[in-house]
This record gives sequence, structure tokens and C-alpha cells, in this order.
Amino acid sequence: MNKRLKSAMLLLTIMTCWTLATCSTGTSNNGSVEDHTTSADASPKRTSTDEPAWKLDTTPITFDWYINFDWFNSKWGGNVVSDYITKKTGVSLNFIVPAGDAGEKLNTMMAARSLPDFITLGWYEDAVLKMIKGEMVLPLNELADQYDPYFYKVADPAKLSWYKQADGNVYSYPNASSSPADYQHYGQLFTSNQTFLVRKDMYEALGKPDMSTPEGFLGALRAAKEKFPEVNGQPLIPIGMHEFTETGNYSLEAYLQNFLAIPQEKDGQLYDRRSDPTYLKWLKVFRQANQEGLIPTDVYIDEKRLEKDEKILQGRYFAMLYQWSDFTEINQALYRKDPNQAYIAIDGPANDAHDAPTLAGNGISGWTVTLISKNVKDKKRAMAFLSYLLSEEGNKDLYLGKKGVTYDTIDGKDRFLPAVAQLLNTDRKAFDSKYGGSYMYWMLMDTNMNLSWMTGMDAEPAKQIADWTRGKTTSGSEFDNLDPDPTTKEGIAQGKHVRLWAETLPKLLMSKSDAEFDQLFTDFMNTITKDPEYEAIVASRQAAYERNVQKLKSPPNP
Repeated sequence: MNKRLKSAMLLLTIMTCWTLATCSTGTSNNGSVEDHTTSADASPKRTSTDEPAWKLDTTPITFDWYINFDWFNSKWGGNVVSDYITKKTGVSLNFIVPAGDAGEKLNTMMAARSLPDFITLGWYEDAVLKMIKGEMVLPLNELADQYDPYFYKVADPAKLSWYKQADGNVYSYPNASSSPADYQHYGQLFTSNQTFLVRKDMYEALGKPDMSTPEGFLGALRAAKEKFPEVNGQPLIPIGMHEFTETGNYSLEAYLQNFLAIPQEKDGQLYDRRSDPTYLKWLKVFRQANQEGLIPTDVYIDEKRLEKDEKILQGRYFAMLYQWSDFTEINQALYRKDPNQAYIAIDGPANDAHDAPTLAGNGISGWTVTLISKNVKDKKRAMAFLSYLLSEEGNKDLYLGKKGVTYDTIDGKDRFLPAVAQLLNTDRKAFDSKYGGSYMYWMLMDTNMNLSWMTGMDAEPAKQIADWTRGKTTSGSEFDNLDPDPTTKEGIAQGKHVRLWAETLPKLLMSKSDAEFDQLFTDFMNTITKDPEYEAIVASRQAAYERNVQKLKSPPNP
């Protein structure tokens, strides 16, 4: 699977362990570590694996935190969760978000070596390795050894092992990460963000057509356009999807491939899903839809998430192959206005055997990773705050908030207070503004830990969508982190291949005939397979896959 697509899964889109000792060479027999950093207190303080370092210093401090997503608009302060955490730890956050192209913003900061204190970005981004190789970020294990060995108590060993680099250090920690052991324990509870959705009233008015076959899919789109040509004076959009980017399109790559249950490996060898006959057949279905005017031209040009959100709120889409967590709040608003106008999940494109989809759930790589910059203004406080955030205490604070204010122990379990839960289930925007809970600050969320507290997917319209994905959600951790180092010649060539595919994909949909489609695809495959680095790329990815398989089979070292 293309590495950038694993994530996302609210969403989240990862948690593993490593062979680091829990103490540095300066650790004393009682398990404590001398702190030799300067402090307002002239005498050094001692921390241990049993004592969180953040409790030793709660004086006010503000960290700058870069979030590599232009849609992130949350602020710190002014809601229950952030105010409670600041009062408890002394830490405030100043979020920095790209105004335009996220890659360009991050590359500019890296070139100037002006990275802020914390950086959060998709684990699949090339910038992660570039920051590590460029010595722009600090090893978390070394920070833990020196300042906060409590980190080893709250970090998942499996995640640390997964993210250990060749130099033996760990520079990043994931959110929304699930190991194979987590799947054994929680598997039937896991949900996926990958869904095929329809507007309920339109779908039912058309007689609930079967859209799992090419004929049924195209027939339903045609019927929707004919029966509902306009929505509140605006043209109906028969089918919506994620935007095209310089690396491809979520909907038309992993989402579609997963709905079609196309394997990522065959007999232990990685399989190029793009060449699969079933996948190509369905891409031609989308080509036909485009030729008939069933796909909006906006999607090929510059349709960003905010523009798509506006169209969803207007109810202009009949169907979407889309990440449902991206518009949960909007779907709530539609449901409040009229439950029949909300979007529901249904069976989407399927292979000829109608195998169940193999939807991506959280893998061990997670969705995003967080790193600490070499420029960090206070190493000790930063490491201590990171340990707090990924701990059970921190996760509970981020999700539930303050006991007695936003949650309490109800029937033996910690739960949101009824009024708080009601607002979460009916008006997410108002909930975020007032309370800031339920992982509004998601950078280090543990989506396994929060299963015991979670609410919000037990009310419509989220419940129906989440329930539809249960039992269809799988782990693909062994297929993460396969691409070669982007700074090597193989990695540079791989990047060119990805960008070429991103240019070819929309051309396939806009082709005038299946014959033109076939020629474009053949030209693409010929170009990449004749690249002098092609065989080296294939070998590198296969070796990485085999290492992953072995790593996932082997239990973490103590």
C-alpha cells in the first residue's frame, strides 16, 4: 500500500517496542537518574521510572508545536481540557499550522533549521527521515535517559521497537497506533475511516440500489443525477472523493483497492495492486463516470478539504468514497436538520467474488508521529510533557477532561457527564469550543486506551457508519515503512515514480476511451520498469517487508 494512505485513518491513521535499557549508564541502584540541567532550583532533582518528571516543575512555559496539516484550526486555551492541563502541568501550547502547502512550509523551516519545539506530521512523510538524518531532532530515548525515565513506563515497547532507527535511537512516537497484539485483544472493536457513503434520502428514493457492481454503481450515479439534478439550486455531485495531490488520490488508490480486497502480497512477495485486473476494471468504471459528467471537474483542479466540507454541508454529494471522520461534525449538523439527509455507509465497490472489504485500521505505524526539535527551548520540560501526554493520565485528560466538570465515574466506569455527552453527540463544534475533549488535541492519542472511555460513536449518525466498518477492519502493519530512504538514489527514483503515478491517475479518468486508458497505463508501467533503479526499488521494498514481518513476529526485547 502507498505509505501515505495508511494513516489517515481517523482516522488513524502504529505502536511498538524496542531494546533500549530503561536507564542510562548514570542510573543509580535505586533506578533514579541525576538531572544535571540548570534550574531555578540550584540542587539537581532525581526522577525515576515511577515518578513523572512533569510533576517536578509546573512553572509556566509555552512550547511552539508545528502541526503539518493546513486544516488543523484548534487553539490552546479557553476550553476545559487545555486550561486544566495548563493548570496541572504549567505547559501552554502555541500551534503553528501551514497556511498553504504543508510540504513547502515544513521544507522551508528545515532548510533554515528553524523547527519549533514539537513537530507532528504523518509518519509516511519523507520529512520524518530527512529531519532525523539531518540531525534536526533529538532521540527520545536519550532525552528519557537524562531527564525522564518515566517515559519507558508509559511508552509502548512495541512502538518503540518499530520506530527504532539504524543508530539504535527512537526519534518519534506515534498516535492512533495498534500492534498485532492489540488486534488480537481489541480487533472486533476496531473501526476504519475508509467508507463508501450515500445521502440517505436520495439512496432510499432510488430504491436502495446495489452499488457493489460496475453496472449497479454507474446506474445509481446516473439515476441520482436524473432524479435530483439540483440541490438547493446547486448542481448535484453524483460521486465525491478525496482531492488529487502530488502523490495521488486516497479514494482511488488504497480505499478502492481495499474495498476490492486486492492483496498487498502474494506468496510472500509484494504485489503491485495498481496492475491488478479488478482494480483496473474499476478505474475504468470511474473513467466512464467521468466521461458521462458524473465526476465534478473541481476534483482534478484544486478542491481542498474546506471546499469539500462546504459541499457536504450543502448535501450536494449523492455518494462518496471518503474518510468519514473528516466530516463527522458536518454529518451531525445534517442529521440534526433532517436525519434522512445525513450520510450513511453502504456496501461499495466489490470484486467479482464479493469478498468482504479489507479496510485499513490503525496499524503499528499509527497516523502521525511527534518529534522534539533540537531547537527545543527546554529539553527536560518537553520530554516530561511528551511522557505525560502519552500516559494513561494524559490520555484521559485529553479525552475526558476534568473529573466532576466534564466526566465522572458512572456505573463503575469513567464517562462523560450526560450533558457533555449530549453536546458531543449533537454539536461537535460547540463541544470543542467549550470542552476541548474527545481528543480535539489528538497528537499523542492512544486509540486503544480510550476504548474504555469512548463515547460519541454510540449515537447516530456516527454509530451506523462505525458499526458498518466493524469486522471489515484489518491491520496492514507489515506493509508500512517500505519505501527506500528518500535521500538515496533508489528513494529519489521512487519519489519520481510516485509523482508520475499522481500525474497519470487523473489522465486515466479523463481518457476518452478504454483503449486510451490502456495505452496511458502501459506507458506509465513501461516508464517505471525501465528506470535503472526499478529493480533496486523492488528489492529494497521486499527486504523492508520481510524485516517488518519478522519484527512483528518477534516479541519486543525487555
